[in-house]
Amino acid sequence: MSHISSRLRAVKCFRVFLLLWLTTLTGLAQAQSASPPDKATNAAAALPSPKRQLQALRITDAIKLDGQLDEAIWQQAPIATDFIQNRPNPGPHEKHPTEVRVLYDDANLYVGAIMHDVSQDSIMRELTARDDIGNSDFIGIFLDTYHDQLNGYSFIVSTGGVQVDARYSPAGGEDGNWNAVWDSRTSMKGTDWYCEMRIPYSAIRFSKAKDQVWGLNFMRQRKRDNQAFFWNEVKPAVDGFVNQWGELQGLHDIQPPLRLSLTPYVSSYVNHFPYKEQGTRNTSTSFNGGADVKWGINESFTLDATLVPDFGQVQSDNQVLNLSPFEVQFQENRQFFTEGTELFNKGDLFYSRRVGATPIGFGDVSSQLRQSEMGPDGQRRPGEAVVSNPGITRLLNATKVSGRTKNGLGVGVFNALSNDVYATVRDSVDGRQRDVLTQPFSNYSIMVLDQSLKNNSYVSLINTNVTRWGQTYDANVTGGLFRFANKKNSYAVDGRLVYSRLRGKQFGSEEEIGDQDGYKYQIGVSKISGNFTWGLNHGIESDKYNPNDLGILFGNNNISQGLYASYNKYKPFWKVNNLYTFFNLNHSVLYKPTRYQNANVSGGFNTTFTKSFLTVGANIDANPITHDYYEPRQYPLGDYYVRVPVNANIGGFISSDYRKKLAWDFNGGVRWYAEDDRLERPRRMGYGWNISPRYRVSNQLNFRYSLDWNLRQNQVGYVNGGLDSSLPQDTAIIRQLGGNVLLGKPPVDVLLGRRRVLTVTNTISGAYTFNNRMSFTIRTRHYTSTVNYRDFAHLKKGGLETPIDYRRNRDNTFNAFNVDAVYSWWFAPGSQVSIVWKNASSSFLESNEATPLYFDNLNNTINTPHNNSISIKILYYLDYLMVKRQLAG
Repeated sequence: MSHISSRLRAVKCFRVFLLLWLTTLTGLAQAQSASPPDKATNAAAALPSPKRQLQALRITDAIKLDGQLDEAIWQQAPIATDFIQNRPNPGPHEKHPTEVRVLYDDANLYVGAIMHDVSQDSIMRELTARDDIGNSDFIGIFLDTYHDQLNGYSFIVSTGGVQVDARYSPAGGEDGNWNAVWDSRTSMKGTDWYCEMRIPYSAIRFSKAKDQVWGLNFMRQRKRDNQAFFWNEVKPAVDGFVNQWGELQGLHDIQPPLRLSLTPYVSSYVNHFPYKEQGTRNTSTSFNGGADVKWGINESFTLDATLVPDFGQVQSDNQVLNLSPFEVQFQENRQFFTEGTELFNKGDLFYSRRVGATPIGFGDVSSQLRQSEMGPDGQRRPGEAVVSNPGITRLLNATKVSGRTKNGLGVGVFNALSNDVYATVRDSVDGRQRDVLTQPFSNYSIMVLDQSLKNNSYVSLINTNVTRWGQTYDANVTGGLFRFANKKNSYAVDGRLVYSRLRGKQFGSEEEIGDQDGYKYQIGVSKISGNFTWGLNHGIESDKYNPNDLGILFGNNNISQGLYASYNKYKPFWKVNNLYTFFNLNHSVLYKPTRYQNANVSGGFNTTFTKSFLTVGANIDANPITHDYYEPRQYPLGDYYVRVPVNANIGGFISSDYRKKLAWDFNGGVRWYAEDDRLERPRRMGYGWNISPRYRVSNQLNFRYSLDWNLRQNQVGYVNGGLDSSLPQDTAIIRQLGGNVLLGKPPVDVLLGRRRVLTVTNTISGAYTFNNRMSFTIRTRHYTSTVNYRDFAHLKKGGLETPIDYRRNRDNTFNAFNVDAVYSWWFAPGSQVSIVWKNASSSFLESNEATPLYFDNLNNTINTPHNNSISIKILYYLDYLMVKRQLAG
């Protein structure tokens, strides 16, 4: 009876979900059949606004950059004013005028802006680190220097003088990691605030044409009322951003300068770890030096190179306990790989963490050790032990060339070299050491061609290649992408075709690589502008498709298709500022053999209340029975799968007004599963929530705290850690699963475990900003995840599970702790001193040592040996033109 009732509850769940979405779709239909005036209004909202023009004024006398705008020439320049609101209510004209003027000479573009307001108390001005606006007003200029309506730059300055810059492209959207060297000043006068910017031509790229027209826009934020305004109206219902800018005219006889800069660095590290081993030093030091080079090959293309790079000061990775069959994707924090990489990220074929990643033979060192053996005298002779096994690959250099011609052809070339990496092992008898190669000398390269077309369209060709020295395999991936939109920019078709090719032998083996030839394609059609948008897509990833040597893929061998729809209201109504809704329907089968995997229906909404600026949202999804072919770790896919019962999730979030000193975010969700009708198991459940308060003590000091709590009850999955043939408890199970311990034959079938997984993450961070060029930040993170196994099952082909008597304690707990403290001082444009302290530790507890008690884990983490590192790094920016002028003067 319990099985029948669970099925009835599942059916009711689907009925309720479908009823909700039928109601939503009815509302959409009513919206689409609105009265003629409403139709006309909606149609106008989906069309770009007419392009405004502004004349730039050439100057001959120097401008003193002081944020005062007191030179007489500023009063002679045409004014850009009458900005139009973009949020929270698109359309109204500004009540507090903004006045922006643009000047230029042979070397720089100058921007002077006056932002009128009610009083100084109305002007928010929190100080933050570079590239972070915080709770502050700002003014920004946007430039499309080739006027292709696809690619652009932004230069933004807050009231406190904090600089933010970014690049825009169809490939990468907004790339906030891009940094240019430019200068700015701000000041306050009465009820207004002023801003002056000097943007050298060396910071941007443009053609050699005698007379030029650039795309142009300005943006102002009035944080007090959470308002954002653009000079040339940007409509949220129109697809695209750069295509909605105005025009900067009057640029005559400017030439792209020689763009050549050198940024040498020196760094020093002191590292301490309490090894507590005789003959091993607890403290080590190192001194490093290198340089970054930028060279403008011509007006379109720039070469960036890093020579003997040092990435030791980047933020620590968020280490986690990984129970999934897929690798963990870590965030890229190395500036060389985050800045100006929009071309290389086209098609999602480049995962930059592969460059300088863990050596491919890192996990195989133990298999190459001489094992302990029994001597002729009956005494056991110890074998070899690992002394050191580097977990990263040190780069020798990395170079990228990128740019775009005046005809819209983007070209990107990336290349990096890494040296051999060796592990060191020691013979336990005579102490002799030898090296084991874990990563051969390797070359990583990417080539991209990206042709911009009219109407926000493009065609692209991408190739990635990894070539390794010696007896191992090489990898090559080639992909083509396209997107074509109609003249009104209301509909688009897009697609891609990718081919992967691997040649050679497995590293450290005579076995040929398996995934030699594979492919992927995807095709889609969509409505991209208006309040109501939708899309259809279909794609295939073959069973041999493998871009993982320089990209990342979470499972291939898929045929998938999907439908998505969205209806958004951008104007205020009732008590809210807007409404965003979404609906998705997806289905997937294996490519080979063609077998059902999963289906999913989901939807949700979010909105912001007008008076309180409280943002709320909710989502729901439902899944029929799923066949998870990846969880058993059995390849090729198709015979084994873990059957996941019907399940549904409901979740939501609340986010308060960030303008207030105390603000907070909360989100949570519950996933409910039907009972398993094959085995007498307790129902699976999933719970999770996060709370993240933030407190702004002053305009210079703020703190943030985040608590994540996640519980998965009665989850069924592959037993992490596998089976150990040297343990008696595992030997019997290996035989039951079809393996042969004596012959070294691995199990044919799979051991699954029903488990409780509790994960808790605490993160505390604080920041003190001395001024707009000097800041101190600290971030502390403690992560703990505990796995408690309840019982075990024998998984056979076809998803058949039977209980199995397995007595070994497989409980485990993983703890990770990190502190990152950074002092940063930009003492000159492009030049920086940074002092970093890092503290890190981790522990993996098994069997009876594992505990689900949080404070026991915290205490264990505190008492685990920690690695401490203190480093100082100095960069000094040398611009050729600047040095030349100083020498000439």
